Amino acid sequence: MSGAGDMNDGTAFDEDLGDGLLEEELRQAATVLDPLPPALLQSAVDAFALHDLDARVAELTFDSLVDAIPVRGVTDAPRMLTFTAGEVTLDVEVTEQGIMGQVLPPRPARIEMLGGPQAAVSLTADDMGRFTADTPPRGPFALRLRTGGSVVETEWLRA
Repeated sequence: MSGAGDMNDGTAFDEDLGDGLLEEELRQAATVLDPLPPALLQSAVDAFALHDLDARVAELTFDSLVDAIPVRGVTDAPRMLTFTAGEVTLDVEVTEQGIMGQVLPPRPARIEMLGGPQAAVSLTADDMGRFTADTPPRGPFALRLRTGGSVVETEWLRA
């Protein structure tokens, strides 16, 4: 005697197979009708290539856009950012003219300003940990700091 809830006739398997075929057809249609923009694909590839398992992520601990008290009359104040990863602190000032910052405790370092599909801008911090770039970040950006054997990457922010 077969009840209404008896699924031994293969119906569930056929539905799963049909769902899989439908999903594949929808993926193909989306690829043709709404292709992934090349710049977005390159950004995704670049972001994956930037992934470094040995890197520590520096947490944003201060952002003047969020944490500072506005000063009356000042309309184009620089954006001040502080990132922290363990004993390393990275203070950064972002303006329309570029960025400048300091690694604390002071030490020489190589710094890369990452900017999505744009090529990374290489910077060098001096013995006092100071660095500058004449190019301001445009769009999302992050900083990668290499000092000694350690790598620290900041969170990504929008300029």
